[in-house]
Amino acid sequence: MRVLTLGGGTVGTWIAELLGRFRHDVIVVDTDADNVRRINNDLDVKAIQGSASQSSVLFQAGVMGCDICLAVTGIDEVNLVSASMAKAMGVRRSVARVYAPVFRDLSTFDYQRHFGIDRLLSLEHLTAMELARSIRNPESISLEHFVRGQLEVADIEVTRTSTSLNKPLKQLQLSPHVRLGIIKRKAKTWIASASDEIQLGDSISLMGRPEEVEELKKTFTSGQPKRQHIVIAGGGETGYHLAKALDEQRQRVLLLEADPQRCDYLASHLDRATVVCADATRKLTLEEERVGGCDYFVACTGNDENNLMSGVEAKELGAAQVMAIVGRPDYAEIVGRLGIDLAVSERDAMARQILGLMTEGPVLSQLRLPMSDIFVLEMDVGANSVVTRSSLAQVPLPEGVLIAAVLQEDFVRVPTAADFLQTSNTALVLSPQRCIDDVVAAFRES
Repeated sequence: MRVLTLGGGTVGTWIAELLGRFRHDVIVVDTDADNVRRINNDLDVKAIQGSASQSSVLFQAGVMGCDICLAVTGIDEVNLVSASMAKAMGVRRSVARVYAPVFRDLSTFDYQRHFGIDRLLSLEHLTAMELARSIRNPESISLEHFVRGQLEVADIEVTRTSTSLNKPLKQLQLSPHVRLGIIKRKAKTWIASASDEIQLGDSISLMGRPEEVEELKKTFTSGQPKRQHIVIAGGGETGYHLAKALDEQRQRVLLLEADPQRCDYLASHLDRATVVCADATRKLTLEEERVGGCDYFVACTGNDENNLMSGVEAKELGAAQVMAIVGRPDYAEIVGRLGIDLAVSERDAMARQILGLMTEGPVLSQLRLPMSDIFVLEMDVGANSVVTRSSLAQVPLPEGVLIAAVLQEDFVRVPTAADFLQTSNTALVLSPQRCIDDVVAAFRES
C-alpha cells in the first residue's frame, strides 16, 4: 500500500520504519531539513521537505495516489487540517494524531466529522485503554473509536442463577437494541449465536444502548462486585484517560500527581477518582497512601526510569499487580525480573492500530482479540454487495459471524434481524479468522 506520513519526528520516523519493514510504499513529509535528510539516509522510504498543511506539498508527495494518510506531526491543529485536506484530495483513509483530549470530546464539538477524517488517534488514549482492558478484562473488545460514546460495550461475568441461563439465546427475547457478542467459557472464546446458551461462570460481552445494557446486566449478575482499589502514578494524559476509563462505581481510583495545577484540572474532570497532590516516585508517599493494599498499581509518570522505580517500590510494599508504561525497547527484558507484572508500550499500542488500518477492499480496519482467533472488522458496505440484497436475518454469512453495530451518517446503532444495510453504511463485524474471506466477499462492491 502507498502510505503518506505527515511528520518526520520521533513518531513519524518510527511509523515509517515500521511500515517499511512490512513492505509498504511510504512517503514522509516534514518541515525540518535535518529530519528529511536523516530519514532518506537511514530508512528505505522517501522523505520530502515541506509543510503538511500546504496543498502544493501534498501534491508533490503524490497524495492522490496514496491509500492512506497518517498525520502525526507534533501539532494537533496541523494534523487535523492536513488529514482533512488529504482526504478531500483523494486519499482513501485519513488518520490524524491528536494529543489534547478536547479534540476527542464529542460533548463539545465533533472534530472528526467536521474535518471529514476517518480516525483520530491518541497515543496516550490508546495506551490507557490497553491498561484499562488489562484491569477489567484482557480479552474485551476494543471498540472505542467506532461506537464513539453512542453505545456501551460491557464485559461481565455471569454470577446470578436465573431463568435466562441454559437456554438458547433466541428464546431469551433480548432487546433488539442489545447485542451479545462474545462468550468465554474456561479457556474457550467464541462469537455468540442464536443457538448458544449462557451458563453460570461465563464471561460475556454486551453492546447496545447504555440504559438497556445496564438493565440486562442485572439479569446475569448478582450483588455488588468487589470494588477494586487502583492507584495511578502520574496524572498526565495517559493517567487521566486511564482514570476516566476506570471512573465507575466498582473501581476505587487514587491518582497521584505532583503538579498542583494539574491536580486542579484532574479533580474538576474526574467524577469519582481521588486526586492527591504528591510525588509518586517517593517511597514515603507510596507508604502514606497505603499503596501496599491496592489491587493494581499503574506507573505512567512519563519517564521510563521513574515508572520502573515506583513500580518496584509498589511491589515491595505489597501491591497485588503492578503495571508500567515502558517506551525503551531495551527495558523490555528486565521488566519481569524487577517484579513488574505488565509493561505496556505506547509504540506497540499505536503499531497495532496502524497495522490494523493497512487493509484493502471493503475492510477499513481489523484487529485481533487477544488469545483468540476472533477478529473485529470495520467493513465498508459496497454498492450492490451481497449484504445489501436482503435483511440481516437472510444475509448469507458463515455461521459464527456477527454484525454487531452499524454506523450510518455518524449515528451508531445495534441492528436488528429485519434491518437492511445500505451502501453509505459502515458495519462492525465479529468474525473467526477462517471466515474473513467470506465476509470480505459479501461486503465487496458488485
